[in-house]
Formats: sequence, C-alpha cells, structure tokens
Amino acid sequence: MGKSRTKRFKRPQFSPTGDCQAEAAGAANGTEGEEDDGPAAELLEKLQHPSAEVRECACAGLARLVQQRPALPGLARRDAVRRLGPLLLDPSLAVRETAAGALRNLSACGGFDVCDDMVTKDIMTPLVALLKECSAGLDSNEMSPQEKKDQNRNSIENIANEAMNVLWNICECSSRAVSIFNKEGCLEIVLKYLSRFPTNVDLAISVAYCLQTVTEDNPELLKSFSAPALSVLESAMLSPVSSMEYILLKTLVAGTIWNLKDIIPSKSQAEIINAILKILSDVLDLDAGETVIRMHEAEKQRLEAAAETEDVLESTSCGSLMEDDEMEEIPHKRKVRRKTFISDLLPPTDKELRETIALLTAQQTALEIIVNMCCSEDPSDDEWEELSSSDESDAFMENSFSECGGQLLSPLCLSHEVHTAFTNYLIPKKVVCFKSNLIVEHGKGLRELFTVYAKEIFEKTTFPNSTAVDICSRSPTWKSLVRKMNTIQCRALVCLQSLVSLLDVDHLGGPAALQTLAQHLSQLLFSQPDFAKHVDFLEAISSALRALLQTMASKNISQCMTPDQLMTLCTAGIHSSNTGVRVNVVSILGITGSVLAKEDGTLETLKTIGCFLLEVATKDPSLVVAGEALDALFDVFADGKEAERASVQIKLLSALKEFQPVFKMKIRKEGRGKYSPDQLCVLDNVKMNLRRFVAYQETVEKRLTT
Repeated sequence: MGKSRTKRFKRPQFSPTGDCQAEAAGAANGTEGEEDDGPAAELLEKLQHPSAEVRECACAGLARLVQQRPALPGLARRDAVRRLGPLLLDPSLAVRETAAGALRNLSACGGFDVCDDMVTKDIMTPLVALLKECSAGLDSNEMSPQEKKDQNRNSIENIANEAMNVLWNICECSSRAVSIFNKEGCLEIVLKYLSRFPTNVDLAISVAYCLQTVTEDNPELLKSFSAPALSVLESAMLSPVSSMEYILLKTLVAGTIWNLKDIIPSKSQAEIINAILKILSDVLDLDAGETVIRMHEAEKQRLEAAAETEDVLESTSCGSLMEDDEMEEIPHKRKVRRKTFISDLLPPTDKELRETIALLTAQQTALEIIVNMCCSEDPSDDEWEELSSSDESDAFMENSFSECGGQLLSPLCLSHEVHTAFTNYLIPKKVVCFKSNLIVEHGKGLRELFTVYAKEIFEKTTFPNSTAVDICSRSPTWKSLVRKMNTIQCRALVCLQSLVSLLDVDHLGGPAALQTLAQHLSQLLFSQPDFAKHVDFLEAISSALRALLQTMASKNISQCMTPDQLMTLCTAGIHSSNTGVRVNVVSILGITGSVLAKEDGTLETLKTIGCFLLEVATKDPSLVVAGEALDALFDVFADGKEAERASVQIKLLSALKEFQPVFKMKIRKEGRGKYSPDQLCVLDNVKMNLRRFVAYQETVEKRLTT
C-alpha cells in the first residue's frame, strides 16, 4: 500500500553461540512442560547446595536444559531467574561463570518474552553488580599471560564475557534493560572491557555486539560519550590485526560508531562515514565461499598431522614401556593415555570453524548496517537540511572536548596519521545532513559511495559457492554454515532493495543496468524450482524485485519478466505463510499490471491479474495483504482502455461492491486487536479509496455498457 520501505535490521535475537534448535526435538517427542519439572526441580534445588562443585554442576545442567523450549515454562514456574541471579555473585568464580552461562542460554533461547520477564525479576541488579566487580577485578588483579592460561577456566575475563552476552541479549529484547544500562553507568564498564581487545577479542566482540544494540535510538546514552570513550572505539575499529575475528570486531564497532553519528561534529562526519564504509567494503570484498573451502582444508590437514603425531608418540611410548618393564599384559598398555594428553596440547579443534563463522557473521553484519544506513527515520521527510557549525551536536562535542584545552579534536580523536589516512579516501568541502542519511557536496556523497560498493553487494546476492555448500553439508560440525551463507544472500538482496530505492537511476547504471539486474533476479528466482519452500529467500528476492520494478515503472523502463514468470511467482508467493511475501507479490502484480494497462493487446493478461488480485483481496486472512491487493487493483484499473474493458469483463464493480461492507466490518472487528496504529491508518485510507474507486468504476461501466 504505497511505496515499499526497507525495514531496519535489529541485532539478532539469539546469541551467536549456542544452538537453540534442541527445542524442536523436544517438541517432536511430545515433551510437555510438566515432564521437565522433574530435572528442573532437582537442578534448581542443587543451586542452594553448600558445595560449590554441586552448584556449578547444577548451573551447567540448567544451561543445557534451557535450550529445550518445552522446559522453559517449568523453569518459569519455579522462579529459575531469581534462583540463578544471586549465583552471579557467588563466592566461587566457577559458579559465577556457569550461572552466567545458564542465564546467557536462557536469554538467548527464550526470546523476547523471557528476556522481559528476566528484567521484571530484577536480574539486572546482580548482573550489573557482577560487571562492576569484574571491572574492578581487572584493575586490581592483573595476571601474567601464563597465569591467565593456568586460571583460564575461572578467569575474570571469561566471567565478564558470559555476563556481557547476558546483558546484550536482554538489552536487545527489553527497553527497560536499556534504561537501566543508561542509569547505572554501564557504558564506562563495557568500554573498559572493549579496551582489552588486543588480548581478548572474544570479550571485545561481546561488548561490541552489546554497544551496537544499546546505542541505537538511545539519545540519553549518546550524552555519555566523551573523547576518551570515542578513542576506545577508534582504537578497536582501526586495529591492524587482520584475523577474521578482528574483522568481525571492527565491523561491529563501525556499526556502533554509525549509531553515534549525531554527536559527531558536522565538519568531521564525512571522514567518519568514509572510515565506516571502508571497513564495510573490505569485509564484503572477501570471498566467503573460498574462505570456507580454504579453512576446511586447513582444519583437515591440521587434524591429520595431529593424528600422525599421536600415532608416532603412542608407538614410541608403548615400545618404551614394553622394553623397560617387559610388560606382557595388555591392561598395562591402557594406562598410557598419550592420545588424550597430546590432544590437550593442540589448539582447539574448532579454530578454523570459529574463524570462518566470524567472517560470515561480519559480512552479514556489514550488509545489515548498510541497510540501516539507507533507511530514513521519517518517511515523510523529503528535503535535506544543512547543518552549520552552530548546531547542537557541535556544541555538545565542543563541551565534551573542553578538557582538551578547548580544541576540537579530529574525528573520533584521531591521531594526525590516521586523520591523514582518512582524508586520503575522501576530501569533502561541505557536509549536508538529513537525519540518518548523509551526503557530501563537492566530493563523493554517500549515494556515490554506495554505488561504488554496489558491486560487492551484487556479488553477494548470487547463490553461495556450490563447492563450499557441498563441503559444509557433508561435515556435521560445518553444516550450520550453509544456513549462514544463505542468510548472507538474503541480506544482500535486502541491501540491494535499499540501494535501488535510494539511488538515482544514473547511479544504478542507467536503464540498461536496471534491466540486467531484473534479469539477474529473475534467473536467481526461477533457477531454484522449489523457491517457494525457502521463505527467507523468497521474501528477500520479492522485496528486491518489488523495489526494482517500482523504479523501472516510474522511469518508463520496459520490464523483463514475462506474464508466465510473473504469475508463477505470484501463485507460489500468495500461498506463503509469510505475510511479507504475500504483500510483495501482490504489489509486484499491481506494479506490472499498471504498466500493462497502458499498452495495447494486454486484455487477457489484465483479466488474469484482476481475477488474481480480487481473489486475494476477498479471501486472504490478513487485512494488510487484502489492503495491498485492493491498492494494486486501484493501480491496475485506474486508467487505460484495455484496463477498462478488462474490469467490465471480470465484473470488478459488482465484486467490489459486495466486498466493501465486508472489508469495513473486518477493519472494525479485527483492526484494534491485531494491527498497529500505522497499519490501521493505512487500512482506513484503503477503505476511503475503495469508496472512490467504486464510484469511478460505476462511471466506467456505465460508459462502456451504454
């Protein structure tokens, strides 16, 4: 109903570590909440045991149990959150870590409702206290690398990492948690953790995830960012380390800094945007498929070499034992556990897998950041407004930097060398700002910069490397990466939709480029015979097609989809359980139909389109989809001789007259409880337009039948 708007991406609901799919198995087995009360009750009871080891084991058991969704109601009934909360401050560091791990899994697998309930049950009080204690501990208990290795199991940093993941999950799902984050001054604490990125990238990544969440649409928190705080972000974003985990860290920090753009002086914003887009471009430029192949082969070679080493050592040690002790009984050999011992000295077996996941996550995050960059906060704003140096953001930053002698530092307190490096990428003359969207006059603007990076985004819209998919599909530990690669493709398609909506036709390469893009999307869609089964892919590609066809129609560029292809897509899409897919295919049909209505010889196609849209409008269970279908009918049959003839032949007027009171009644009965105020406003407009369209059709039918 109207021009499509790209949705903003929020951070993932679930923590990137941990698999919550165990719930499906429980549901398939018919597991009920009451059946889970047995183990839940026993484990919760052991949380009060005087032995720290028993408490730790109970927390570990709960961490596994909460990954089964049928167990969650039983845990809620027994007040698991209030029982686990105090253990965050347990005298035993091991108990603290496992308790935080259990709460992390609970917040990740429970979703929004569970996280909101955790805040209601005051989990933030012990959680914030734990984060403060860990922060103080890092100051007073600095350990050498060897000591850190020896005490890794119960280290303060590991506890802080688990706690940060709990905080991130809860803040993602609860605005009340974000308010507490602001009020308790958690920013200073988490930035201290972030500053440890050179020695603990895992902790830094957890902090970066959390920061990207809490800095979004949080003006109160932005006031807390000082020059030292921005300097910490700068250091992390510009880290010279190029491992994949650091690539993920820098991408997340870039997203955080984008959220902070409103407090950056206007004269510095161009450099900041350049730095962010440079990071995103570098991330997307990496070939994820080739990386999967290379890293899987590296893992294979490492494990084979390790196995050969173990065999040699086992053979040597066993031979030595036989010679020295003249051992004749086999049981004595079993005492030699060289294999386990050697394996303990090797790096973690998932090293390559972790690195690959980090890269895939970084690419997904980069695409989501670009989509959010393209989104306007207010769809009614159509003009750019210039920011002068006297704006409030400048005044605030000048006050923030007053401690530095009243000098306004270079962006993000950049050193002279870094500032020079940034300006080598872009030397703007003037910045013009429109809320969340930025362009640069007399230099490369944001739109032009997006155009430069469109190549990387376009490449990501293709299907994942078939060899990489095959490798991952045959490996139990790597199998989950197939879904991650498919997610990147879907994010790239949504990103493409955003760029098509944002950029001018010339920036997109002109009419020929748009037609090529339409052919590319059609090939992607119809090269997969069972595309209707892949809901995420279908929603993403239908959104991209919708935006592209809108742009092409507005510029009178001929469209490339045949009527048969169009109806195949719409027939498959309209049966999807995803409302977004159904809205997209109906809109696509409306866009194409409105173009065909102005052409000759399209009567039969228009009749097919009209009957299809009429059926959707009258039978789809969602008022949003029905409203979109009515809107599409208005567009298709608003003008044109062929459209007028088609409307009469399919008896459009009588069908709409019959449906008009039904539509009004549905809005009145279902609207308030099921739809948002914005949706209701749009539906009211459709209802009013329906009345006008019926009146128009009456004049058409009268003219053609007399």
